[in-house]
Amino acid sequence: MTRPYIVSKADDPWSRIWFDTSPRHLAGPGDPRHVTQALRAGGWKNYADPDFPHVVLASPDFRHTLVLEPAADTYSAWWRISSQRWHASFGGNTPAEIIAGFTDALLHPAPATEPDVWPTLQVANWTYERDERGNESARHPDGITTIERRATLTSDYFSWSADVALPTGLGGHQRLWHAYFDDRTPRHLLAAFATALTDPAPVPRGHYDVPHSHLVTQVERGAQGEQLAAAHEARLKAIRAAARKARRSSAPTTHTVPAPAAELAAAAARGR
Repeated sequence: MTRPYIVSKADDPWSRIWFDTSPRHLAGPGDPRHVTQALRAGGWKNYADPDFPHVVLASPDFRHTLVLEPAADTYSAWWRISSQRWHASFGGNTPAEIIAGFTDALLHPAPATEPDVWPTLQVANWTYERDERGNESARHPDGITTIERRATLTSDYFSWSADVALPTGLGGHQRLWHAYFDDRTPRHLLAAFATALTDPAPVPRGHYDVPHSHLVTQVERGAQGEQLAAAHEARLKAIRAAARKARRSSAPTTHTVPAPAAELAAAAARGR
């Protein structure tokens, strides 16, 4: 059966002209396959209902899951990543490259010691503060992007959040995107998220694919269709290779146990 030609963003990266767009945290959502195909290359499987507009992925050991379900409410959590102990979520406008910093880290073994998150932000010139209750926060130089680890007013339970919110001029704010992390989220995952968030490298976006064009710089000199496709395939190939290596190293090794001397002597006698 011949497949009809239907215009879709799934035709990217060949269907448009791409611009190097920076800063990345204001560049809009980008291509979700930067996240989902990487996880599938790492061995995650898709358990989605093909007739429902969502993606449901689970790791090979079922310890981690990812659900991507677009919602009409811009404040909703489109991306939800969970384990048996913690959960994280991201809004629909969160750049895929930043989410991938978090999800790619799920494909690697946890480090022996958990890193601190805040130094990554401070090196990128974010201002850091800590109050007497232990609440911590860091603010981007643009004044509209923050990361916080904060307890609720009624308990000592902490949670993490990342917000990009534009002032409305009336004392309020318009949220561009939001991320939430349970305080039990492993710190190496949060550190990977912070590293991706502060990465100065531009990301590819179409000219009209950014939510607020006045907040970003777009230059038409970046990689185009075939180059972007090749870079994406190279990324997936590297993830597949790493996954195969991890499976080989974790596979049980079968050792031949030497037979006792008496059994060897008996076998030799039978052979004579």
